[in-house]
Amino acid sequence: NITVNKKDIASYFTTATLQYKVKQPLAMTNNDGNFDITINVYGGGITGQAEAVRLAIARAMCDVDAENRSILKPEGLLTRDPRMVERKKFGQKKARKKFQFSKR
Repeated sequence: NITVNKKDIASYFTTATLQYKVKQPLAMTNNDGNFDITINVYGGGITGQAEAVRLAIARAMCDVDAENRSILKPEGLLTRDPRMVERKKFGQKKARKKFQFSKR
């Protein structure tokens, strides 16, 4: 039973894809119904939150049993997504977009 922000997983993550992402670490370690998980998550979009929950559950599975690490690591479930928003530079409109250039 997984609870996210005091809501059931089915009501918080409405699509089947997001629910699969969240349940993936439990399914791979054969712990589908063994744990009651309560998670608070905020910030980002709904997909980013689902991936953050997946990472948290995968790390918790490694803390419970060290053998789970060898199962989850090859699948990439223990790797944090390093992509971040690029900062806006001065003298430019956005991070990479320049101000409109006029020859005359």
